[in-house]
Amino acid sequence: MAPVVSKIAIIGAGVSGLAAAKQVSHHNPIVFEASDSIGGVWKHCSYSSTKLQSRRSDYEFSDFPWPERNNASFPSHTEILEYLHSYAEHFDLLKFVKFNSKVVEIKFVGSDHDSPAEATTNFMSKKPGSLLPGHPVWEVAVQTNHSKDVQWYAFEFVVVCIGKYGDIPKIPEFPLNKGPEIFQGRVLHSIDYCKLDKESTSTLLRGKKVAVIGYKKSAIDLALECAEANQGPEGQPCTMVVRTLHWTVPDYWIWGLPFFLFYSTRSSQFLHERPNQSILRTLLCLLFSPMRRGISKFIESYLLWKLPLQKYGLKPDHPFVEDYASCQMAIMPENFFSEADKGKIIFKRASRWWFTKEGIEFDDNTKVEADVVVLATGYDGKKKLKAILPEPFRSLLEYPSGVMPLYRGTIHPLIPNMAFVGYLESVANLHSSELRSIWLGRLLDNKFNIPSVEEMIEQTTKEMEISKKTTRFYKRHCISTFSINHSDEICQEMGWNSWRKKSWFSEAFSPYGGQDYINKEN
Repeated sequence: MAPVVSKIAIIGAGVSGLAAAKQVSHHNPIVFEASDSIGGVWKHCSYSSTKLQSRRSDYEFSDFPWPERNNASFPSHTEILEYLHSYAEHFDLLKFVKFNSKVVEIKFVGSDHDSPAEATTNFMSKKPGSLLPGHPVWEVAVQTNHSKDVQWYAFEFVVVCIGKYGDIPKIPEFPLNKGPEIFQGRVLHSIDYCKLDKESTSTLLRGKKVAVIGYKKSAIDLALECAEANQGPEGQPCTMVVRTLHWTVPDYWIWGLPFFLFYSTRSSQFLHERPNQSILRTLLCLLFSPMRRGISKFIESYLLWKLPLQKYGLKPDHPFVEDYASCQMAIMPENFFSEADKGKIIFKRASRWWFTKEGIEFDDNTKVEADVVVLATGYDGKKKLKAILPEPFRSLLEYPSGVMPLYRGTIHPLIPNMAFVGYLESVANLHSSELRSIWLGRLLDNKFNIPSVEEMIEQTTKEMEISKKTTRFYKRHCISTFSINHSDEICQEMGWNSWRKKSWFSEAFSPYGGQDYINKEN
């Protein structure tokens, strides 16, 4: 069958896919969504207790504020899904979405003169407008409704919005004959747990010896659900197996001061290194380094006072700023440590572990019996991309530092006519996705030019070098410590004013959010 030809494809209808669809809606994009619903991870990777970890006003589209946006409570994942559905309906985005349509392969077709190798050298070297060249560059194979039949589509430009989370679980490697196959209980990944309804999760956890592997937000929430399902004298404790410790915060106040003052204002981010800074600015950052360390210590002192981290051996060895700089700061549920105090949550530190018939064994020769083991060990987002991208582009995803080098967090300089939205993390990922979608939409409409391939690679390299200096967890590709500067550069490139506040005082001391980046041209 001849492929269906269109201008723009968007793969994924989560937060990033919806943001991208809205910004290129005048091109009538086709949005391929593998499931039967929009929402992405909020639909498919959330527990019954999952909530947003920031205020509503920090997680909203610039032109679609939350109802009751000043409500101080953190919205549940069902409230977020309702908000996303309202957004999609308000801007009539659902008409672009093909549900139950899974992209299984992407093939480069280029022009009559471009091979894949040639395309990596001449991408964006043409005159403005080459991103929509008037002929197909990519062909996309789609399976619909779980059918084995494949329908091919052809596009001038493809926007990948399948994200780093969900779909493909990251499973630890085990020694021979020491993996899940010898365990007599049940093993599942957190993504499998998300698919269970409330009754099924209660049946799975109640009265069972459960081990949760991990100590990030999903593992913390899961351990709390396990503890709550095992109340009473017959309830069993949940064991959290912790390899890498991370700082957690109980709320957004530090010794009576709002958290945003420390990292999310223009004045606070002035203390941190950023790409493209002058020699004078570099010297000032060097001078301010004791203040940066002091702020991190100040926050740590509050967390150690507020939470029993030392009591349970959960105090990280690295500074707080490293977790913030890698977007790994998690909000601790209010009653988490009260369940630990009751003995319903037990912590086990271990660098290596493996399965036995009865449970888990650790490298210190201790053992834990278990009926259920839940692997809250994250997801393999790169594997998702590599499964559909052809060579040589597949090999470029982690070049050169193990992090996908995305110019403005959106375009890989060596992959032609393709964008990636939702892969760069910041303080508020919805805001990051929307601003980069606005940038991409204006770029596709030929409203500004971007630098050469060499200059784009140089820019992404600078950003990676800053991240490496700031945190050992730099491979998460987070820009939280220089997010405002990053947004400034995007605004300047689009021809917008980079200072978005109404007064110099607000510019210096108030946090930036989605409302600050509303497109006043609309």
